[in-house]
Amino acid sequence: MDRAKHRVEARSRIRERIRRKVNGTAERPRLAVFKSLKHIYVQVIDDASGKTLFSASTREKDATKGANAAAAKAVGALIAKKAKDKGVTRVVFDRGGYLYHGNIKALADAARENGLEF
Repeated sequence: MDRAKHRVEARSRIRERIRRKVNGTAERPRLAVFKSLKHIYVQVIDDASGKTLFSASTREKDATKGANAAAAKAVGALIAKKAKDKGVTRVVFDRGGYLYHGNIKALADAARENGLEF
């Protein structure tokens, strides 16, 4: 239990450090990633107004289920499609304290391939 608690606290410190540097605006909102053991969630957030513009996750009806690389690619493509529909082409990537590796990297690459710039 102590080891798991330490990991969660370390990730929250990393998230705070990232959020000091990464800030979303109306012209360039923040693409925030959260992953659990079962699902992957992505939000596009305008921090200036404090609003979530749109989101995507593996819990949606037409999305691939799971928290693996294939599901991350599907969510990345889905968020890029939603961004295009809303007229957003440039975002700031917030990896949420996770290493840019595995599922996070797959999601980012899929979003880039489908038209998002970051």
